Amino acid sequence: MRFFITGGAGFIGSELVRHLINTTSFKVFNADALSYAGNLDSLKSIENSERYKFLNLNICDYELLLDAINNFRPDFILHLAAESHVDRSIENPEHFFTTNVFGTLNMLKASREYWDALEGNKRQSFRFHHISTDEVYGDLGRGSTKKFDELSAYDPSSPYSASKASSDHLVRAWGRTYGLPIVISNCSNNYGPYQFPEKLIPNVIINAINNKPINIYGDGMQVRDWLYVSDHVEALLQIVLNSEPGKTYNIGGNNEVTNIEIVNKICSLLDEEYPLDSDNSYKNLINFVEDRPGHDQRYAINSEKILKDIGWYPKENFDTGLKKTVRWYLANSSWVERILSGEYKLNRIGLL
Repeated sequence: MRFFITGGAGFIGSELVRHLINTTSFKVFNADALSYAGNLDSLKSIENSERYKFLNLNICDYELLLDAINNFRPDFILHLAAESHVDRSIENPEHFFTTNVFGTLNMLKASREYWDALEGNKRQSFRFHHISTDEVYGDLGRGSTKKFDELSAYDPSSPYSASKASSDHLVRAWGRTYGLPIVISNCSNNYGPYQFPEKLIPNVIINAINNKPINIYGDGMQVRDWLYVSDHVEALLQIVLNSEPGKTYNIGGNNEVTNIEIVNKICSLLDEEYPLDSDNSYKNLINFVEDRPGHDQRYAINSEKILKDIGWYPKENFDTGLKKTVRWYLANSSWVERILSGEYKLNRIGLL
């Protein structure tokens, strides 16, 4: 079977590519524009596989995109390419809508043209899987005990989540209007190895070991449901291989944790794994700063549907996953250093 993956040099995409090459006999085509968060270093371990092909491709280039899909003749398309950092979307919303909305429109048009020409079993089994986020549902609010399910209304709060909500609506429209066999998944916050250091967990780790302030937005009591990236990738494969067209699945880790709890856990792990020269704790680097504009207070995912329909559930709990993540960043400082040698310097963005 053939998997066409967009954004395969990103955090989740590279985990998916590595998983497919290392654990299956499937062929993989990775289309990635290599924007700031795309990193071919994350694919060094599999880049020479005969079953892997990479093309530096921007999904906003329709003709190149269509040509790549037609030549590879995929059985499945998994669309992960997206701009994904809320802080960046506050500063440059236009870029997010170009990639996440117009790019997804191109993906749908090209996929439909390709699918229309298929015949027999290949046409019947084809799926277009759009990978999205729980942020499209908006804010559950502090103190709420509710969880997002697949019927939750969309209420995005940021330019990023609004762009992803828009792309979700486009995908469903192509399923209903044109019959394209689509599936959608909305995941909670991912974490794990190879994540770009602008995101909370790697940002805290890297700042801490470089003796820099660990900035906490607001009071740090914002709640997120955390999903280990390898669990997410397994869910994506189970969905695309087993789901009926038109289905939506929420993917959560069943790990609701406040931001300040996460930071304290990371500091405690670093105190054990990479202790400071003195008796000081990394917790002394914690620095409370102005909150993010429009910051959602709580996300939580109800994953009962995917468990019932497909049998998937997260295998990694947050404490074990966080320890693996901290140890990976400590052991892979060269990967981090190459990123920080470019334009990104761990600086905060997204303030009005």
